[in-house]
Amino acid sequence: MSQAASSGRAGAHSGRHASMARGGSTVDPGEVQKLLPSNLDVFDYLATMVAVVEPDGQCLFANAAFEEVLGLSRRSVLRESIFDWFEDPMLLQDIVGAVARNEYATSRIEAQLKRHPHVFADSLPVQVIVTRLEHADLVLIELVEVEQQTRQEREERALDQAQANKELIRNLAHEIKNPLGGIRGSAQLLQMELESKSLTEYTQVIIHEADRLQALVDRLLAPHRRPHLVGDVNVHEVCERVRSLILAEFPKGLKVWRDYDTSLPEFRGDREQLIQAVLNIAHNAAQALSDRIQAGEAVLTLRTRVARRLTINRQLHRLALVLHIEDNGPGIPESIRDRIFYPLVSGRDGGSGLGLTLAQTFVQQHQGTIECESEPGRTVFKLLIPLP
Repeated sequence: MSQAASSGRAGAHSGRHASMARGGSTVDPGEVQKLLPSNLDVFDYLATMVAVVEPDGQCLFANAAFEEVLGLSRRSVLRESIFDWFEDPMLLQDIVGAVARNEYATSRIEAQLKRHPHVFADSLPVQVIVTRLEHADLVLIELVEVEQQTRQEREERALDQAQANKELIRNLAHEIKNPLGGIRGSAQLLQMELESKSLTEYTQVIIHEADRLQALVDRLLAPHRRPHLVGDVNVHEVCERVRSLILAEFPKGLKVWRDYDTSLPEFRGDREQLIQAVLNIAHNAAQALSDRIQAGEAVLTLRTRVARRLTINRQLHRLALVLHIEDNGPGIPESIRDRIFYPLVSGRDGGSGLGLTLAQTFVQQHQGTIECESEPGRTVFKLLIPLP
């Protein structure tokens, strides 16, 4: 079909639909249904925003994610031109028109999506993907939150890194444990043959250091050996246990604030693993707050929220637990910020670099993940775990 014919037919559809929508009148659902392809309801299962529009931008369909992100009912969205919801609509108008005329099949741009002013204060950075439908010259518009896309990329990297960590740990255990046992045994035999007390001090050093290295290997292997004990978990009981342990160790100069969403349901999981994961993060935060603790200004916050239609580890979940562990410390050094979940990486002198690695492992065993945002004066670790 020629572009001119395509454009003319699009104009006919556009004019007919505009006549239905002008003057604030409601679009006739029957007419809209004739224009739309079937089975669009499957888009309601997507976490990304999807809309089907005519070449003039008149919205004929919007999925549930679009409705939720805009903060408007779907009926209200269908009464509007989609261009009205963008800060700078001119480029999008040109692209939608060009795609509708079949000048090219698809296009991507970055844009700022406006949302309901009484619900959201700021616009939302999105990537807009415009695709032509082989149906009545309609155009499919998909909006992906830039932050969501970045988070998904981080999650994929974290999953790949976790798998690499497991392989590294297995190889380390295999390469270290056997010769380590031989070194320790030889040192013990040598100690039995030595008569000089001064020389036995050296064999004691060998035995002690061999035991310390063995303990380190055991700690690395612990989360992969320990069985996953599943039961009903109340996240606030987990938080309260961690809070009591932190306050017992840091009784002065540290405030632990609670900001809980009490509507959160229980879920199936390993309570002790989750306590250990949250404790590792909170303990690291408390240690980073040492200067503020001495000044009596240290604050650690435990905050729980529920998130809806959240994608975690490439899977869409209807509900998810979001647990924030926030501190007002100096922040994570930028040099290690991208590597904090790697084993043996620590920003503190004398740290083992295993606490965050184990925390990420335990949370991943609950099909969740951990994110981190840090700047001087504020560090937030965010645990995301699917809910039933």
